[in-house]
Amino acid sequence: MKKICITGGTGFVGTAVTRFLNEKGHRVVTFSRHPEKYERKETKLLKFRPYQSLEAEIDGSDMVFNLAGENLFDQRWTDKLKSRILRSRIKTTRAVVEAIAKASRKPEVLLSASAVGYYGSRGAEKLDEKQPAGDDFLARVCMQWEEEALEIESTGVRLVIPRLGIVLDKTGGALEKMITPFSLFVGGPLGNGKQYFPWVHMQDVCEAFWFAATKPDFEGIFNVSAPNPVSMKEFAKNLGKVMNRPSFFPVPEFALRLLVGEATSALIASQRVIPEKLQNEGFSFTYEKPYDALKAIL
Repeated sequence: MKKICITGGTGFVGTAVTRFLNEKGHRVVTFSRHPEKYERKETKLLKFRPYQSLEAEIDGSDMVFNLAGENLFDQRWTDKLKSRILRSRIKTTRAVVEAIAKASRKPEVLLSASAVGYYGSRGAEKLDEKQPAGDDFLARVCMQWEEEALEIESTGVRLVIPRLGIVLDKTGGALEKMITPFSLFVGGPLGNGKQYFPWVHMQDVCEAFWFAATKPDFEGIFNVSAPNPVSMKEFAKNLGKVMNRPSFFPVPEFALRLLVGEATSALIASQRVIPEKLQNEGFSFTYEKPYDALKAIL
């Protein structure tokens, strides 16, 4: 049994990762601004603590997973929200790094999340971990987020940084928002549908995190996205097939901009992400094709 501290453990990905770790028999401490809200969910293997106890809990822990960050697509991107998106990631990552630096018994590894938004929109270019950053808002956020995590290297603690693709799960995220129009028989691709969609099943996210955290010689940045990226049009076609619904009602870019403003650029970005590092290290994805992933979820 390991003690694993998680920031962002009550979020979309964090909740699934916490459940995955508990099912493996590990003890998880997740931090929240309002831990009292989760008291009923506590078990012998799961505790919720305020961020004020970050240093005390991290000292003596075996691993730290840093997954915290303001949700990107819950509302329109105002300057105020964009500031919160960046600050929520930087502030928490800095606090985690400082807590680890002060710990008398440091964790074996820090897993600090990032996202494929790092690459910006790159058309049909294959994006492995060696590709440079883009220059849009999310790319700049990811760059600063990763740079903050890299400060841990001076402590000697091993660092792994997963760049997450679009995570698919029935409990929320992008898929939840896509399902509704399909249910109403008006589903289809976002934008022109030609852009690459870097999807990944939640189960593979959890497995990839654990693979990276427990492999002693694994370190640095790695893409967490299915090895067979497809176009948005192809993904929508697979979703329609699984749901037995048509998939030929595209949502044009101008309509998206009316709905979500500047965030449209991120929603229709083309990112042909390849998980080269994971594959070279011997990791096997359970869900390599979108139809299989969607069938398992829905």
